[in-house]
Amino acid sequence: MMRSFAPRLSVLALLSVCSRVAMGIDLDLTSQDSIKSVASTIAYDMMTYYRGNYSGQTPGLLPGPPPNPTITDAGYFWWEAGGMFGALIDYWYYTGDSTYNDVVQQGLLYQVGSGDDYLPANQTNGMGNDDQGFWGLSAMTAAELNFTNPPSDQPQWLSLAIAVHNTQLARFDTVCGGGLRWQAYPFLNGYNYKNSIANGCFFNIAARLARYTGNDSYADTATSTWDWLTAVGLIDNSYNVFDGTDTGTNCTIINKQQFSYNAGIFLLGAATMYNYTNGSTQALWQTRVEGLLNQTINVFFPNNTGFEVTCEATLIHCTIDMLSLKAYLTRWLAASTKVAPFIYDRVMVLLQTSARQAALQCSGSPADHPNGRMCGLSWYKGAVWDGTSGVGQQMAALEVIQSNLIQQAAAPLTGSSGGTSQGDPSAGTSTGSSQDPTALLPPTGGEKVGAGFLTAVVTITVVGGLVWLSLPDGKAR
Repeated sequence: MMRSFAPRLSVLALLSVCSRVAMGIDLDLTSQDSIKSVASTIAYDMMTYYRGNYSGQTPGLLPGPPPNPTITDAGYFWWEAGGMFGALIDYWYYTGDSTYNDVVQQGLLYQVGSGDDYLPANQTNGMGNDDQGFWGLSAMTAAELNFTNPPSDQPQWLSLAIAVHNTQLARFDTVCGGGLRWQAYPFLNGYNYKNSIANGCFFNIAARLARYTGNDSYADTATSTWDWLTAVGLIDNSYNVFDGTDTGTNCTIINKQQFSYNAGIFLLGAATMYNYTNGSTQALWQTRVEGLLNQTINVFFPNNTGFEVTCEATLIHCTIDMLSLKAYLTRWLAASTKVAPFIYDRVMVLLQTSARQAALQCSGSPADHPNGRMCGLSWYKGAVWDGTSGVGQQMAALEVIQSNLIQQAAAPLTGSSGGTSQGDPSAGTSTGSSQDPTALLPPTGGEKVGAGFLTAVVTITVVGGLVWLSLPDGKAR
């Protein structure tokens, strides 16, 4: 049984952790071989948590939460597996090591659902637009990087990304003047919340589909999504990206919490729009890229080292989901440099400093992995392990370290520059699953254990404003 990775330690254990200084993993950023070797070690340790390729297990799922939905930090939700497979596609892209490629393809295809749109029936009771979006993002990356194409009788990477875009486009409404809701279906708690990460996944995929296919309609949906986010105030004039807002207040009160993946997902989307456009429109997107990068550095990179500002100072406030968010931020920072090269120098300072610190933080020896090299979250602590371990921490260290190979890596492909993934522009439009969850099979008790975000109650307290005390599934949104 998987232990909880929430950093709740006894006083004696905490003193023991804090007093022990290990060496961490030795990393030489001047050597590609060293970077690849360290990435290999961290990827291996990350995959010791995955059982989806074992006999009798479900491909594509990480060990799930227990039946009690109040215990939010004892297992991994569906979306994080999609994020992890994206990290492993990156691993292959940067290192050339195909060790995990078959496992990645198996997991990404097993979870597509009957409509080939990443809306599997056993995730209905916790399906967020962002959850679906994370799997679509990995499919989009697979298409751009020419990851091994699925067999011809299986859905193709590009079609899967298009299906996610199309099913989500059908869920946009006019409440608050537009925007995508957090949850996919009206019966889910949190449906009244319109947040940055759900809209960010859609914006990011739309921008990248525009670049890959050359179809302006995707650029149009990306632009309109950006326009709504800025109009409602989820992205402000200083390029802060805030978490969300509530339809019950007509989206007039903004939850101003900031999470690193929100900044990262818009940065890559904006950088892709810069790459796709030209003239005055390109200049506008360049201004937005520069603004997003400036504020990302201001908020999330004290001393040029990645820091999850909402929870990392004490760690006790980090949910299991928050422990992985720096993985996506650094992933998208690196990817942005390939489509907006003018930010390369500034981004590399962040990736290099953070990678050195992250490698040092891989000095832990938890009871379930007593190898002395498991990675914590607190990169700023160097080799003094912070006492946390898990998929999110491994993924964050992996992404920031392997991203230091971005200069030598090929640019993401398009359909006209060597990309081989095939797409269907109508993907996701004929199944009805985007709007009618009753068409899906109800989840069984066994499936719920491994399901995506299990919903609880959104508690809202209004004391001179909107304060979100408990989001539906404990996720950092």
